[in-house]
Amino acid sequence: MIYSGTYEVKVKQGKTYMLRIINAALNAQHFFKVANHTLTVVAIDAAYTNHYDTEVVVVAPGQTVDVLLRTNQPRGSYYMAFTPYHSAPAIRINANITRGLIIYENATSAKPVMPDLPAQSDTPTAHRFYTNITGLAGGPHWVPVPRHVDEHMFVTFGIGFTVCNNFSGGCSGSTRPLSANMNNESFVLPRGRGVSMLEAFYGGDVDGVYTRDFPNRPPVEFDYVNPNVSSETFAFQIAPKSTKVKTLKFNSTVEIVLQNTGIITTENHPIHVHGFNFHVLAQGFGNYNATRDEPKFNFVNPQIRNTISVPVGGWSVIRFQANNPGSFISSIN
Repeated sequence: MIYSGTYEVKVKQGKTYMLRIINAALNAQHFFKVANHTLTVVAIDAAYTNHYDTEVVVVAPGQTVDVLLRTNQPRGSYYMAFTPYHSAPAIRINANITRGLIIYENATSAKPVMPDLPAQSDTPTAHRFYTNITGLAGGPHWVPVPRHVDEHMFVTFGIGFTVCNNFSGGCSGSTRPLSANMNNESFVLPRGRGVSMLEAFYGGDVDGVYTRDFPNRPPVEFDYVNPNVSSETFAFQIAPKSTKVKTLKFNSTVEIVLQNTGIITTENHPIHVHGFNFHVLAQGFGNYNATRDEPKFNFVNPQIRNTISVPVGGWSVIRFQANNPGSFISSIN
């Protein structure tokens, strides 16, 4: 052991190893590199991809990336490093770097090599990784993109303030608690009746538990990624707490445009749709524009994921089939 307490992987020169990289950091997205080694991505979120060679991997909370590591370097010790991707520099984060070691059998040097890490605010590198990966069309477990869409949704999301009420615990003085929201609704678990959403759904008695009126679109349209407050965006600064759901028909195909907003700040946000994999048709920066952006949709070999990292100040379009009955929550990090 070179350094006590440091995670070590012992390898033999000339071999190929598969690493499954999982972001368990709860909040921050991270860059991952192994000094002097190129990694080949072969799967994301347990879905096969076309092979993609890269020096850096980016993983959002909840995402997984499977890579092949070829031990084709001189016998020695090499750090693998995990450092935060900080897409909103105005928001403080834990900027610590986590390290592990790749140690070749019969290593000739005890001093590990440290990788040249991207700047923690390197959005171009993160976006290049997120958008260059394609799905392995026709491979094991491949699911073609459904072409007929039954439900279209446009969902804005970001961080704002919440209403001072019993849900939020009230406000003291001039302060308001921060709250994540989608389409200007900030989800709160139901209270009072002691019945879960799933119990209410299957029991056919949802009164007082949740309502079925989660909006398909935001209440107003505006320049979503503009951080300047205007009369249009003022209402979006304060999102009410609610337990609103969107009901879907079994086997219906749903397409969602996920649009980041500049309320408080723009930030690269991971979005998870619990219980489903989805196709990532396209993603980009700025406000989504169907006329401009629909021609970019990849229907041939898009990524299949269960967590999408929506670009800072940008958008992503996902599509999935609602074929897993139940009560599910889509979450924003």
